[in-house]
Amino acid sequence: MAEAGVQAKELQDDHADVPYGLLLELKVADPEVIRELTARPDGSARQQFALAALRIGVLALKQAQGQVDVALVQNEMDRIVGRLQQQLSGHAVKVQTELATTLKEYFDPESGRFHQRVRQLLRSDGELEQVLRRQIGGEDSELAKTLLSHVGHESPLLKILNPKESDGLLSALQKSLDDELAGQRRQILEQFSLDNKQGALARLVKELQENHGELNTALQKKIQEVVKEFSLDDENSALSRLVGNVAKAQRTITSEFSLDNKQSSLARMKEELLEVLKRHDKDNQEFREEVKVALAAMAAKQAADEQSTRHGITFEEAVCEFVAHQAQQAGDIAQATGHTPGRIKNCKVGDCVIELGPDSAAAGTRFVVEAKEKAGYTLTAAREEAERARKNRGAQLCLFVYSAKTAPPQLDSFARYGHDIFVVWNPEQPSTDVFLRAGLATIRALCVRESRRREGQAADFTAIDQAILEIEKRSSKLQEIETWTANISRDAGKIWEQVRKTYEALDRQVDQLRERIADVRSAGEQTD
Repeated sequence: MAEAGVQAKELQDDHADVPYGLLLELKVADPEVIRELTARPDGSARQQFALAALRIGVLALKQAQGQVDVALVQNEMDRIVGRLQQQLSGHAVKVQTELATTLKEYFDPESGRFHQRVRQLLRSDGELEQVLRRQIGGEDSELAKTLLSHVGHESPLLKILNPKESDGLLSALQKSLDDELAGQRRQILEQFSLDNKQGALARLVKELQENHGELNTALQKKIQEVVKEFSLDDENSALSRLVGNVAKAQRTITSEFSLDNKQSSLARMKEELLEVLKRHDKDNQEFREEVKVALAAMAAKQAADEQSTRHGITFEEAVCEFVAHQAQQAGDIAQATGHTPGRIKNCKVGDCVIELGPDSAAAGTRFVVEAKEKAGYTLTAAREEAERARKNRGAQLCLFVYSAKTAPPQLDSFARYGHDIFVVWNPEQPSTDVFLRAGLATIRALCVRESRRREGQAADFTAIDQAILEIEKRSSKLQEIETWTANISRDAGKIWEQVRKTYEALDRQVDQLRERIADVRSAGEQTD
């Protein structure tokens, strides 16, 4: 929609019935007209162009007194535009050809006038070199002549600076300096001459002679007073008072540090220390009795547990409690199932089932924990029971925990066989907790990998596999080190240092395994 205000002035006096202005509201649909109108900026320019076009159209219609053949006009305009384009194209080709010829004539690298002129200027013995040589080159150049006239041997400047010239600058400076130094020397000698009664030295000698008598008298008096203060014959002298104070202080100190005086500080401190030692000895005796009673009770309880039928159940409860605590920290769900049958009829294999929490990368995946403290239980039997535990509890993997008291001697502290992890743990030895934590971290990583494989998602498990292999390697090394420690006492320090490093390496691998699981979990959340 385009709005145009048409204002027309009355050109003839006889057209009195024509209004002064007329407001039109037009909708332009012709593409050519729209293109020409939009080519002008919005505002007065576009309105003036539209008024001019409207006026031309009205005049053309008045002259034709009829309708114009639009198709004929369009064809004629096309023909005119085509001829104009041909002429413009030919002119453009001609201009381009002439311009290329002219540019080549001037700027061709081989025969161009510009390059020839530049070579003439820059070549050896060229015009530029000749001009520079005339101005600044050689001894007869303009620059050399100018410098010679201003700073040469015969120049006024060097004549003034020449020390041999009697009227030169240096000679004048030297003469002025010598005169000033001579004057200063005369003044100083006059002040230190005794012949000059007004000189500084003469006045100093006079004052010393006048005050010498009073100074000797005052000095002699001061010396007598000082000697009197340091005499022991006078009880009120400073030295006598000092000796008395020192003797009094010595008697006081001797009295305070004498055990013969019951009121002395040393005697009171001795009595307090004896009281403290008596109370401490009494407390130690009571504590030793309590420790003996507690140790006896613990030994009796341990012996009763080892002989009772609940000995294995106690180990299972310790394993389940440890696993439940670790699961709670990781956000997983632990359930003790050792007393309830599972999928297999009347089968209670599988002491604890862990379900990975909702924040895990393999949320909902289950693995079973089987604890065993039974002598003579071989690895083959343990693998069979681990497989039965997985089936009975509907879990994908199994963590089999051997008791350090009943584990086969050839079994490593940490080992993996397919979907099962086997560790050796002693609840009474905290240093073996690292194997159980490593087993839990490894089996969680395997759960993530199995879950990813089932879902068909791509994930990088290289770091997880390397961590598991490193844990197995370190566990085997740690078991060897423990054997060396038990058999070799002379190298105990070095071996225990290796044990400490291995424990730290295991902890680092477990932490790395957890970080990789967290990365996989984050990648799974982003994919979801």
